[in-house]
Amino acid sequence: MRNILLKNKLLRTLIELRGNPRACVYTEPLWGLSMNLCIPYATVYMLALGMSDVQVGIITSICVFFQMVFAFLSSAIIDKMGRRKSTALFDFLAWSVPCLIWATSRGFWFFVAAAVLNGMLRIPAISWDCLLVEDAPKDKITHIYSWVLIFGNLSALFAPISSVLVAKLTLVPALRILYINAFIVMTAKVLILYKFSTETSIGKIRREATRNKSLIEMLSGYKNAIRKIINSRGTIFAIIISILVEIVGMLAVTFWQVIASRRIGIPDTLLPVFPMIRNILSIVLFFTVISQIRQTKLKWPLYGGFVSSIVGYLLLISISNAGVWGYVILLISLFFEALGGSVLNTLRESLVAIHVDPVERSGVMAILQTTVMLVSVPFGYIGGLLSDISKILPFVLSIALLLSGILATTLFYNCCKPDNSAKQRQN
Repeated sequence: MRNILLKNKLLRTLIELRGNPRACVYTEPLWGLSMNLCIPYATVYMLALGMSDVQVGIITSICVFFQMVFAFLSSAIIDKMGRRKSTALFDFLAWSVPCLIWATSRGFWFFVAAAVLNGMLRIPAISWDCLLVEDAPKDKITHIYSWVLIFGNLSALFAPISSVLVAKLTLVPALRILYINAFIVMTAKVLILYKFSTETSIGKIRREATRNKSLIEMLSGYKNAIRKIINSRGTIFAIIISILVEIVGMLAVTFWQVIASRRIGIPDTLLPVFPMIRNILSIVLFFTVISQIRQTKLKWPLYGGFVSSIVGYLLLISISNAGVWGYVILLISLFFEALGGSVLNTLRESLVAIHVDPVERSGVMAILQTTVMLVSVPFGYIGGLLSDISKILPFVLSIALLLSGILATTLFYNCCKPDNSAKQRQN
């Protein structure tokens, strides 16, 4: 049986993981028992507490703004504290503590407070990414990110828990219980990862190099990272793709529930079922499609991801009611969304890992994340305004952004030769 499993490159990567990559990847399924039980209801939970579409959009923009602030500070903090400690501390502050606030929320200002803390997620996002890949085999990076997303999608197996709780307790009481559960499980995840990980080799070097430096001095070091970005067409392209995928993902997470509930008419108890189906499809696609993507040839997979997502959103906005044909079209749209989202999220991470200079990883990624968040800040509010006019408009905006991604991919691969440094890191 082991020999059969080893013939599949994706499965072989999982079995052969060691050290920090194994600790990071193997703890990812805990998302399915924590935050991903709440996410399908997060927006309608806010609406149920009396907030408007515009207020929901404002909350999203506040969160993105603070993500930008903490992304800017992240490199200095991570280099000073180390990858391992930064991940543990700020995962707790960005996820565990907000879960308690969401669980006891009474309205808009509670969500504002939680959004500010949740904005810290950009620090552990970068430190965890460094913990994941800095000591990992470079030729396995795409498959490692695939497993991260696969385990994230395993939340599909637990989605019925949310549905049953909402059916029995109604929406608001059920979500309060789920957020308390998320606090417990996320805290356990933080502790387990800290226990079974170690500081990375580059992390030790950076921590020693910054031991006697002030935060201001360290932030001034961004000049070198900026120079690295400017001189790397591949890194600039990775940033553009990350921005587009981030905004589209943010709009989908925030407003898919709104269009499904308020336009199509799907009952609240069924809302988790469709993300569950999408996640199951994503897992299947990882083993059948994404595992075949070659890390050195990403052009056509990028095209495929953008086109598939566009088709999925076109089908979604064509549905006007929850009749039989409405559900059929919704299921088809979920397939295309799953395919497009899985490909694009895998490739955005791979592009960054491939093109970013390993020595300057934390600095370059901090600037990358800051840039992504800076551009993304207005789109939560814009999405809320558009949704207030028509529930389909946030997804029309997403289609326009995805078309921009196709244009960016065409320009990069047709007009520019890949960076030599990127080639070297792929080999």
